[in-house]
Amino acid sequence: MNDRGQASAWLQAWAHLIPNPGTVLDVACGRGRNARWLAERGNTVIGVDRDPEAVAASAAYGEIIQADIENGPWPFAGRKFNALVVTKYLWRPLMPTLLESLEPGGVLVYETFGVGNEQYNTPRNPDFLLQPGELLRWCADLDVVAYEHGFRADPDHIVQRVVAVRPREGGSFSDYRLNPQNGGGSICE
Repeated sequence: MNDRGQASAWLQAWAHLIPNPGTVLDVACGRGRNARWLAERGNTVIGVDRDPEAVAASAAYGEIIQADIENGPWPFAGRKFNALVVTKYLWRPLMPTLLESLEPGGVLVYETFGVGNEQYNTPRNPDFLLQPGELLRWCADLDVVAYEHGFRADPDHIVQRVVAVRPREGGSFSDYRLNPQNGGGSICE
């Protein structure tokens, strides 16, 4: 997941599922690489990060809030979003809150490091590494459109990622076009 200042390739590949215009919450947004890309494509971006320098750097791309979401209150209580984007971040106690923040039809784009990453790169702490299938278990009540767990190069790392949609009444899987860039999606790689 070497970002080089570019938006996540996983996000870019599945952004066609995100309502546009729509409101996207970028969790642990950092310096705004994903927020910038989402704003450029017409989304309203709300971001949150605890680092004041990161918040200042990403403030041009939307409403960016400085908050410690691990030790403080959830700054978006009661708000719903068309999409949630989470990259390179894992705080398990927050997952139920994140999922509750998705509107019906809302899209979750989540990618972070998995167990085995400690062989290659940071993070090495198991508290910040997903167990095999963990994202799938969290998304049990959502429609999972794509899932991957495995090795990626440049730099070498183990990644787990999912794209899932909160079902809407009357919706069906035919509403979710697979990734047009590769002719389909992947459930596992």
